[in-house]
Amino acid sequence: MTAIIEVQDLVKSYGAVEAVRGLTFRVDEGEVFGLLGPNGAGKTSTVEILEGMRTADSGRVSVCGLNPQSAGNAFKKQIGAVLQSTALPEKIQVKEALDLFADFYSEHTDTTALLERFQLTEKKNAFYKELSGGQKQRLALAMALVNNPKVVFLDEPTAGLDPQVRREIYGIIEELRRDKKTVLLTTHYIEEAEKLCDRVAIVDHGKIIKMGTPRELKQASAGTTRLEVRLAKPVAEGVLKGLEGVSDVRVVGENYAIYASRAPQAIVALVKYLEAENNELQGMEMYSPSLEDVFIELTGRRLRE
Repeated sequence: MTAIIEVQDLVKSYGAVEAVRGLTFRVDEGEVFGLLGPNGAGKTSTVEILEGMRTADSGRVSVCGLNPQSAGNAFKKQIGAVLQSTALPEKIQVKEALDLFADFYSEHTDTTALLERFQLTEKKNAFYKELSGGQKQRLALAMALVNNPKVVFLDEPTAGLDPQVRREIYGIIEELRRDKKTVLLTTHYIEEAEKLCDRVAIVDHGKIIKMGTPRELKQASAGTTRLEVRLAKPVAEGVLKGLEGVSDVRVVGENYAIYASRAPQAIVALVKYLEAENNELQGMEMYSPSLEDVFIELTGRRLRE
């Protein structure tokens, strides 16, 4: 595969805060690549450097074989971007905004067709302030694609949107994949990365701590089963962690998440322990490893902590 985005030893600091600490990765042409991590992990700083909006302290980046900082209009023709928030004048009309962005480029996609594609035709004369959150995000995506870019950057594209609108955005990203567009998206939603991305880089504290396809990442934890159990009486985590076959235990609300390297032995040991302590197992669900489990295993905490 041909690498269309290359990042080597990328570093970016803001005063004493090291936002990006030596990131290295590549994105192949036509790939949907995700940077997955909590807020403050360095995802947005990385994307803004790749978009040419920020300057790296050190390291090397290349997008479509170009330096984002020095390639000028030649670079801008190749990319489209949806930022974390889009701010347009309240009284600009939808088609007016799209036509304005189209005029920035010598070559662009037909804006009427884009309105149709993003289900905005009926809103083409509406003011920006009259749009719902989902409609505003669809307009932002349409503007990002008006120049028919090779690479599309999506920074937290579904943050703050309700589940139905989020699914609509997922559908649009799937369309971009079918159109062979290269997409780099940042997200802190586990299910988003798992559903959409061909490959994922898990980022924490400015570093990539694991990278691969969602399947590869989960297979790295394939020897671990998560048991979600609800008990009649509370139990110390350390006691459960000492049971046969148990590798880790975490409290999840009123339940316990028991990570078992040997699930059958762990279940038997748990039942025997509860019987001896006159406690009761009120419910149990068994899960195969997820990206959430991989993140917990690598960082010792949940993604949203």
